[in-house]
Amino acid sequence: MAGLRTVGAIALTLAVLGPLGAGPNDMVNGAMSAMVATFSIKEKHRGEQAVTLALGLLVAVVAMSLGALLSAYTIASDVCFIALIFAAVYCRRYGDRATALGLIGFQIYFLSLFGGAAASSLPELWATLAIAFTCSAAVRFVLVAESTERILKRLRKAFRARVAQLVSVQIALLDAGPDDVEKALDDVRLHTARLHESALMIQDRLDEKTSAGASVSLLQRRVAEAEIAAERLGILILTARSAEQADTLALHLPHAPLPEPGDRLQERGDTVATLHRDLEGLGVLVAGPASGTDGSGVAQLRNRLLGYRDEENLPEAPAVVQDVFRGIGEAARAALGLRLALDGPQDESDDSPETKRSREELDAEDISIAAEGEQDEPHPRGLDRPTTRAAVQVSVGSTLAIVGGELIAPQRWYWAVLTCWVVFLNTSSTGEILVKGYRRLLGTVLGVIAGVVLAGAVGSHTWTAFALVLLFVFAMYFTAPVSYVLMSFFVTAMLGMLYTVLNTYSSAVLVLRIEETALGAVCGMVAALVVLPVQTDRRTDELLAATLVRLGDVSGAAVEQLSGGVALGLLDRARELDTALDKLRASTKPLTHPITPWRARRQTARYIVALLETCAYHARSLAATAELLPYSRSVAADPRLKLAGHRIGHNIDVLVARVAADAEDGVAETGASLAAMLEPEAPDSPRHDRVTGRVLRHLQRLDEGVIGLARPLGVRISTPGKKAARSAAAR
Repeated sequence: MAGLRTVGAIALTLAVLGPLGAGPNDMVNGAMSAMVATFSIKEKHRGEQAVTLALGLLVAVVAMSLGALLSAYTIASDVCFIALIFAAVYCRRYGDRATALGLIGFQIYFLSLFGGAAASSLPELWATLAIAFTCSAAVRFVLVAESTERILKRLRKAFRARVAQLVSVQIALLDAGPDDVEKALDDVRLHTARLHESALMIQDRLDEKTSAGASVSLLQRRVAEAEIAAERLGILILTARSAEQADTLALHLPHAPLPEPGDRLQERGDTVATLHRDLEGLGVLVAGPASGTDGSGVAQLRNRLLGYRDEENLPEAPAVVQDVFRGIGEAARAALGLRLALDGPQDESDDSPETKRSREELDAEDISIAAEGEQDEPHPRGLDRPTTRAAVQVSVGSTLAIVGGELIAPQRWYWAVLTCWVVFLNTSSTGEILVKGYRRLLGTVLGVIAGVVLAGAVGSHTWTAFALVLLFVFAMYFTAPVSYVLMSFFVTAMLGMLYTVLNTYSSAVLVLRIEETALGAVCGMVAALVVLPVQTDRRTDELLAATLVRLGDVSGAAVEQLSGGVALGLLDRARELDTALDKLRASTKPLTHPITPWRARRQTARYIVALLETCAYHARSLAATAELLPYSRSVAADPRLKLAGHRIGHNIDVLVARVAADAEDGVAETGASLAAMLEPEAPDSPRHDRVTGRVLRHLQRLDEGVIGLARPLGVRISTPGKKAARSAAAR
């Protein structure tokens, strides 16, 4: 949609300027201005976007005027450019509007240099800017109109489709033969990751202005429940067709082998057929119509699947196979809750007792949801603030780029500054800047090659060149989330077409583009390494500590609630854990990049992230189970669980102290399994029930994962029972 909106704004601007007799320079300025006015604005609501667009036009007029008036004064123009760069980066701390205005100011000043703006042409340039911004507004608000509500509607539809796709590949995993199981599992992993991405996109779009606060909280909870239930179902299917318990779909080690194949589904044709039928039914329940001609059939299907939440409705089968049916029942409940949150009340006339009970639980949860205030967290100040540090770094790097660019080509030095600016966008460590600079340079080289070929083919056909520009702009947006190299390729190819339109194209110009890009990337890297550097290890450690803190919050609060403590907003905390883990995963990319020379660090980073993904899965599952506690008739609090969770909480605290404060005196404790810790002392005492057993499995895997993290982080591990035995032997 961003690509279509930008292409539409450029095309409309050209359509307006063409009949007015605008020359090539004006058309290029108009097209570039329309692109800047469109892609800079990231706010979610139309009213806010309109205000920012109006303010952006004023900023653009000022930036263009400064560029034109100072064009004859080289030093003053360079100083103004550096000041503008500093302000554009520094003002990001003030939110989306300030970020957009800073970006518009920088890009329009750059455009004045690119187009050779002069004071005598200012009225014409102002008119071009006004047309470009007006066309951008027309496309944004009329032709390709988007609203937060419409985007959310599409995201909700996409989320349900993702759940249905995941169920489909889970069926393939159930049916896969020995030679196909690994591929089937890869598909399950892929679709689970895509479902997670969809959930995060919905989370990002939700805020207090979308709808009532309670509705936002309700939708957040239902989306999280559906995601967790679908992921858990995949784990249960993998376990049922294996000879051992599966910890997580990702497995806790990179390239770890599959669980050993087993025979718990063999010779159970009727049971497998029932599973196959019910999984297909779950897919229909998730993606099928809420009402209509098949409403009665959907209701009967829902009643059957929700019936698996009661023990008496489970078929005769091994316990791990029964767990799959239970997982289907919980997934059906999550699908029901998601449909109620998205589509509102539905016909209840065909409900079975099990479905009525599930609705009662969901209604009780809905009533209990209340908006929770956000906790204020300490923010860094001065040069420790990321925006301030980045503003200083990019200003120094841009100064170096200007000096070097002037030496290489006094007429094209601004390309070096643009590259230096770009490599600092959305980066937070020197490693990320190095990787981004290398990718920018690679994409530019490839784009120059394409530009040489296309410029020769297009020749003097101006409108053909503009058509290719539109195509490249769309491709630039479409490939940006996938590959920075591809995006840089299309940017450079687009510039080749613009040079063709301006009749300034030559192979030497595009080769100069490579030289300036390399210079800008090097200047950015030097500034990142020398000026207030944020080492990749330091940034990764900060995010690792934050992720561990979130993991401790989720697991500790879940155990507290499962032990009979006060109810908390666990799924919100679980989503914060997911967000922290995603940030950590992104920060480790420089460490895990194929070109990194530190192979051992790459393996360690992959190991830690994979292990944290396993821990996050079990923590989310604990949170989902704890959320059922106040409203479910089948889930009861067990005070003994607090003892089992104490060791996990202690070990996470030790890991946080090690990572955040480099504390070397902490010791992680291991010992008997958590299930053994909860065994009754008296022979006739009741053992833990099925739900407690399921919770214990998640706690046990979480405990093992945390101990697994202790080893690569250099934390000593102690087994209290062994210490006591050694002491007794010594005596």
